[in-house]
Amino acid sequence: QKYYITTPIYYVNDKPHIGHAYTTVVGDVLARWKRQNGFDVFYLTGTDEHGSKVAAAAQAENKSPQKFCDEIAEIYKIKWQNLNISNDYFIRTTDKDHIERVKQIFSQLKNGQTPKGNDVIYKDNYQGLYCTGCEKFLTEKELVNGQCPDHNKKPEALKEKNYFFRLSDYKEIIREKIANDEFQILPVSRKNEALSLLDFVDDFSVSRESVAWGIELPFDQTQKSYVWVDALSNYITALGYPSDLKLFKKFWPVDVHLMAQDILKFHTIYWPAMLIALGLPLPKSEYIHGFFTIDGQKMGKSRGNVIDPDELVSKYGVDATRYLLLSQFSFGQEADIRVERFPEKYNADLANGLGNLVARVTTLIEKNKLKIIIKQGGDTKLKKEFDQKMSNYRFDEALKILWAELRKCDEIITNTQPWKITDHEELKKILAPIAQDLLNVADLLQPFMPQTAEKIIKILTADKIKKAQALFPRI
Repeated sequence: QKYYITTPIYYVNDKPHIGHAYTTVVGDVLARWKRQNGFDVFYLTGTDEHGSKVAAAAQAENKSPQKFCDEIAEIYKIKWQNLNISNDYFIRTTDKDHIERVKQIFSQLKNGQTPKGNDVIYKDNYQGLYCTGCEKFLTEKELVNGQCPDHNKKPEALKEKNYFFRLSDYKEIIREKIANDEFQILPVSRKNEALSLLDFVDDFSVSRESVAWGIELPFDQTQKSYVWVDALSNYITALGYPSDLKLFKKFWPVDVHLMAQDILKFHTIYWPAMLIALGLPLPKSEYIHGFFTIDGQKMGKSRGNVIDPDELVSKYGVDATRYLLLSQFSFGQEADIRVERFPEKYNADLANGLGNLVARVTTLIEKNKLKIIIKQGGDTKLKKEFDQKMSNYRFDEALKILWAELRKCDEIITNTQPWKITDHEELKKILAPIAQDLLNVADLLQPFMPQTAEKIIKILTADKIKKAQALFPRI
């Protein structure tokens, strides 16, 4: 069975922060879980590198846009390596292959007809208030005191020729596919949001005269691709579409696009419309999660509260960082990160919890020279409960199930006091089932904490079980 999962491609005008890391770790956990269950997985992430915002950011650093993009894309790759992300491909929208494929997609759209017999894309005048920060035109209604509410800047009045995508001819088809879950949007609150947005969207611009840093349209050299076709099509160009269809035929349609709420409209409305216009199947599902706040405050550079994932990795280690990000919040909800809770959670669950239990059990086994033989995949009931939570994107609850198992083991040790028992057979009766439970937990923990799980599995399946080194030193 195949499984194709994506994160959004992240915009290179900024360095990766904890919000980007969260989505990418979630994708990685799902990819690893599916691989462990025998799926052939393709996990995609990458960077979105065109547009006037990138050109402006490059200019501010006296660099060419390409050099600027190369440097930031490299930072993303290194950060993801530091978090042990197992993506199968990292796409960049400045990749030669991607650029060529986007041009071919534009030609397909230009030659296409809508279900109502109109041209899919057409040229027209566009005038409006353009916010460079958002890279989009804003309506008067969206402004606060004449300014963009996100960037506190007055947008500039622009008038130019653009190509438009005729979204108006696709709205009813999209509405029907979302409503009957043929195109599934999760959680349900986001599905309802997408359905209500359909009443307010119109044909959208797919090219710009005024953007210097972009892909030239194959049929009009005065126009450069504007974000939507270029960025959204990464999900299919990464699989070779339309020039090399081997991977595409194997993995499309995507099983799940993961993203944060700010790009809901483009993924739930623009993207399916483009796919229908290309005659391609729609994504099976999209999962949209809320934003992070930091100690109750919106995250932002101006507030100085942006958290770099590397800071967490250097303080807690990679596996602990992954655990801390996924165990504290329900995926999908808006989440408030309380940084002061991280050490508390780390010590309680990892240093004094999992780490301490592994150390206690292996010390007792080694000290008493017990011969214990246990096998992986022993607890089908535990796996079934765990898999059910994972299938529903309830990562926090999947982890709670495993930690409840660890607590049971701790309680048995406290109640039976094995360190006082001298009879080896009696000791074995207590410690063998606990070691088996630990192995079962480690087995299921692999997608979340791959290195830690591997260490525990190696220790417990060795011919001679030896005392484990501290997995999580106390902070």
